[in-house]
Amino acid sequence: MKLDSAPLGFSGISQTEIELELEDSIDSKLTTATLIEPVQPVVADSPQKQQSAVVIFGTTFITIFLAEIGDKTQLSTLLMSAESHSPWIVFMGSAAALITTSLLSVLLGSWIASRLSPKIVEKSAGVMLLVISLMLFWDVFHG
Repeated sequence: MKLDSAPLGFSGISQTEIELELEDSIDSKLTTATLIEPVQPVVADSPQKQQSAVVIFGTTFITIFLAEIGDKTQLSTLLMSAESHSPWIVFMGSAAALITTSLLSVLLGSWIASRLSPKIVEKSAGVMLLVISLMLFWDVFHG
């Protein structure tokens, strides 16, 4: 064994030979990869995958249903039905009102989404909910 050469590994190949082989294999893989398939840039803010209609419908239904339980709208509909003794007419009137307000919300949301970025919409919704929460707390403690 020479004193000026690199020590042999377990397979009898020197460290220098292993490094040269690794460089050659990496170069050949990079050359092959760039010839076959161009490298695509990674986008951090890629749009979300399109969800199925059933998932969107289910999520919307559950969210609105849970938000409306015990809401002022539900309580006022309950009282109107009890006072009028015409529950089906009250049901049709309240359903038409809820459909109309939902339609306005969807149209306004679509218009806003076409004009503003999702991050701005998300931040502004958070600020609005925070302001509403603070107003409700103010009412509870000082009302």
